[in-house]
Formats: sequence, C-alpha cells, structure tokens
Amino acid sequence: MTQMLTLALSKGRIFEETMPLLQAAGVVVSEDPEKSRKLILPTSDPLVRVVIVRASDVPTYVQHGAADFGVAGKDVLLEHGGDGLYQPIDLNIAKCRMSVAVPAGFDYASAVRQGARLAVATKYVNVAREHFAAKGVHVDLIKLYGSMELGPLVGLSDAIVDLVSTGSTLKANNLVEVEHIMDISSRLVVNRAALKLKREKLQPLIDAFDKASRREK
Repeated sequence: MTQMLTLALSKGRIFEETMPLLQAAGVVVSEDPEKSRKLILPTSDPLVRVVIVRASDVPTYVQHGAADFGVAGKDVLLEHGGDGLYQPIDLNIAKCRMSVAVPAGFDYASAVRQGARLAVATKYVNVAREHFAAKGVHVDLIKLYGSMELGPLVGLSDAIVDLVSTGSTLKANNLVEVEHIMDISSRLVVNRAALKLKREKLQPLIDAFDKASRREK
C-alpha cells in the first residue's frame, strides 16, 4: 500500500514562496488557504496533502510524525531546537534578518559598553540570550508573541530582538536597527522515521525541492 505524505506549511509568505517549489516537484495545491477555512488541503497528487499550521508549530508536527515534512524558518527552528528533525535543505525563501532595534536616540553602544542591564522584548528568547551572552551583556528578557515594536514605546523594554524584512515597521514606530544578529531563511524539515519508511515517495520530492531552490538563488 502506498502511503500518504503530509506537508506542514504556515500561511503567508512561506506558503506563497513554497508553491513554486512544490509545482517544480509536480504538485499543485488545490485550494488557497487564505480563502479556504480548511486546515487540510488536497493537492494534484492524491498521495500528497498539505496541513496548515502556525509557523511556530511546524517543527512540532514534523518531529512527532503528524506531518512527514514541512517548511520552517531558521528563527523557528532555533527556538524549537530542531531535535529529531532532518534539515536537508536551505530553501532560500522567506528571507529576512534577525536584528536588535532600539528607539531612535537611544545610546545603544554606550548602554552595552557600560555593562548595564538591558530589558529586551522578543519572541526569540533563545537567540537573544545567546547573542547578548556572547557579548557579555546582562539582559532581562521579556517574551512577547507579537508587536515587539510596542515594547520600547511604552517603556516595557529598552530594545527588541525581532525579524526585519524591509525595516518599514521599525521606521513607522521610530525605532532603528542597531545590530544584525543573523540572516534568516526557511528550511525543509523532514521526519526521520518518514525518511526511512516512505523514502520511495519522499526522496523524489526532497530532490525536486533541492533542485528548485538552487534555481531560486
């Protein structure tokens, strides 16, 4: 019996930028998740389906075998830890950067140099903790799930660590990027058991993703 493959994707940019890679693998998703209320979408291949989950949940679905493979940002994988996941390909999609930002006029260089404690609001506490620890800066990390930019504006934090794409949201809220932590893109993640048990169906898709992502560079 041929087994069904389940691909976990999040709505938005990752979904949109994964579509050309899927099409290159000969698979077309039959419905638009922005217009459909369905969380499980069929595709042109009866043995491949897409499940729509929160971006931060993609690694969990794949790790526990609820999805055989998925696409997740490097930021999500760093926070998740990536345990039990095979990460064969950087797909070079959904590119952005992880940065430190502060209110315009805040003397970040001086604050860091003096070794003062910084209050930092972020969704990415592991990345932020490692970044500031490597610099020898003491930080109080405040975990937020959205609208990081609000933190410094209302006195919750001195700085934020967040993803930056164009920088327009920072600018609109009178914040400036003061430090680049790392570049971020999305990766293909694969369940290790699925790679063994469903290799015949899964490996050609992985290879097609790899080939298509190289063209995207």
